Amino acid sequence: MQVHTQDTQANTTPHRALEFLREGNSRFVKNLKTNRDLLQQANQTRDGQWPFATVLSCIDSRTSAELIFDQGLGDIFSIRIAGNIVNTDILGSMEFACNVAGSKLLVVLGHTRCGAIKGACDHVEMGNLTELLAKLQPAIYQERTFLDAAQRTSGNKEFVESVARINVHRSVKAVVERSFILEQLVEDQKIGVVGAMHHLDTGLVDFYEEDAVFTRADVQRLRGL
Repeated sequence: MQVHTQDTQANTTPHRALEFLREGNSRFVKNLKTNRDLLQQANQTRDGQWPFATVLSCIDSRTSAELIFDQGLGDIFSIRIAGNIVNTDILGSMEFACNVAGSKLLVVLGHTRCGAIKGACDHVEMGNLTELLAKLQPAIYQERTFLDAAQRTSGNKEFVESVARINVHRSVKAVVERSFILEQLVEDQKIGVVGAMHHLDTGLVDFYEEDAVFTRADVQRLRGL
């Protein structure tokens, strides 16, 4: 399979980029991986890269964006950090990926049974991890399904998954609100931003399209949340 070129990237819309990922995940779930010559792709991309999408995901070893979306070398930018949190370094990487390198879609990808989410729910403190997990606390505070303190721990699977979903939605909002560059690219309909959840038990990725941000109207809706 050929790598993306400057022309194919330029002719890919944000919505088409989402379809590429959705189609790739369908192949992954069905174990129908595309046949690729990775060495050939490495040679084809040595002088330049034209990724059509950028995925912010957790460092979890079971959530490799290239694998679960069945993509090859040069197809996507992969940003990984525990808990798929958003900070200034992440935003800077996204701005480069979209405004400089031409990526058409930003995906904030959470996953089920996330260890970082569990650690934050249990208020784990350990070295530099303490500061990272603190960035997940707003999602925990926002979760109001379970009000009993005894149920607001990693022992409650439903609570953990609810916090993970909220964290994804908050991160999508943060991407647009905290980066003027990315906000303008969305308003100009040059990129889209969407949240998603990777289910470890099935491999399936659910995209939260109802909260996706592809237009100026979506940005205004997001500001009203």
